[in-house]
Parts: sequence; structure tokens; C-alpha cells
Amino acid sequence: MKKFLKFIFFGSVILLMSSAFFSEQKLMLAGSTTIQKRVLEPALEAINAETGIALKILGIGTGQGFDYLLKEKVPASIASSPLNSILEKAGIADDGTFKEHVIVRDVIVPIVHKTNPVSELSWQQLADINTGKITNWKEVGGEDMPVKVVTSHSGSATRAVFQKQVMKKAAYVENAMKVKSTREEVDLAGKLKGAIGAVSEGFVKLNPGKVKIIKTKEISRPLSFITKGEPTADVQKVIDYLMTPDAKKLFK
Repeated sequence: MKKFLKFIFFGSVILLMSSAFFSEQKLMLAGSTTIQKRVLEPALEAINAETGIALKILGIGTGQGFDYLLKEKVPASIASSPLNSILEKAGIADDGTFKEHVIVRDVIVPIVHKTNPVSELSWQQLADINTGKITNWKEVGGEDMPVKVVTSHSGSATRAVFQKQVMKKAAYVENAMKVKSTREEVDLAGKLKGAIGAVSEGFVKLNPGKVKIIKTKEISRPLSFITKGEPTADVQKVIDYLMTPDAKKLFK
């Protein structure tokens, strides 16, 4: 009898565990590493607790994430560039097929080595630096030191927004150092005295004292979910939670 009761007890435990496992919904999203690191990863546990959805996030860049959406590999992509810019780059007409669900707005800031005496630059000066018209910091009131432009890879939404808003779509200087991630961009600006980059302000806050922010007119962009048509039920649940005050407190 005791053996039978033990069998019933352990069988019930296994059944409950199995039910909990299979009841948890899994959702894969792909795209912006900015949203991945600043919005989704800090809120992962809360999203799961509030919605019952376990997220898997592929941080592959806004452009590649949108390509995953086009190929129906994911029900939504995550983007740190406006939808109209994404569609323009992909050569797709903005006919309302794709929907932009803005979670929060993000600010892009120019960064330099923390010992750089320059504290403020206009958009025109930033454009001239990044296109190679200005090659020495003394031209903008700094030390006699060569400028070293650091930028993300060509598929980066941060780069695309900065290039469109500040540089008016002009090309970067040929010897610009291209990096694969924002972390690498912050690291380089923190090591190279003549370096200048442009990253999400949130990443600077995550690395206090590593680099110096240059004051300039605000450079902002939306951090969004992109869907083809209306969101699926699971995607909508995640969006709804991320729009709550409790979720926004978790963002970095």
C-alpha cells in the first residue's frame, strides 16, 4: 500500500511539472541588440512571470531581424530604427502591411575618451568629423590629436539613425574603425584617446566612468516591435506588459 501511495505521489509531482513545462509559451524575437540589452533582457523574468511567455532573443541587428520577419522565422522583429527607414532600406513600400509598436524612445549620444577636453559639438561638427572633413581635435577646440572615428557595422540601426539624422546620409570616412557591437564601440572609445563613437545613452549608463558624453542636440529614435499585420496573441501580451510602468522601471 505504501509503495502504491508513493507511486501515486511521485506520479502526481511529475504530472504537475510536465503541465507547468508544457503550459509555458515560448516566443522567439530577432533584431536590435539595443532592445535586447536595454529592454528585454532586464525584464525577462518579469515578462515570464506576468505573461507565462519565455522569450528567446536573437540579437542580430535591426536589419537582419526584419529579414527574419520577412522570411516568417519570427512573429515579430525588434528594431531600434523607425519603420519607414527599415522599409526604405529593404526597398519595400510603406503600405500599412507592417506595424510599428513603439515601446520607448531612445537617445543616441556621441562618446569620446574621458580625458578629451572637448565637451560640446554641433551636428555639423559631428558630421564633418565622421565624414573626414575634420581630422584633428584641435579643429574643434581640443588637443592636437588625430581623430579616430569608431562606428558600428553597416547593418546597425544606431549607425543608420546617426548617419541619416546627423550626417544627412553622407558616407563615413574611409578609415573609420568598424566594430561588431556597441560594447566594442564603448570599449574602443574608452581606450583610444582620439576616438569618437555614437551609441545608445543606456549603454553609457551601464558603463559609468568609461567614456565621456559629448553634448549636442538630441538624437533620438524609437525602440519598437515590428509585426506583419496585427501582432499574434503572445506578441501582444509581451507588448502590453512592456508598456506598463512596472516594466519600464526595469529598462536600462
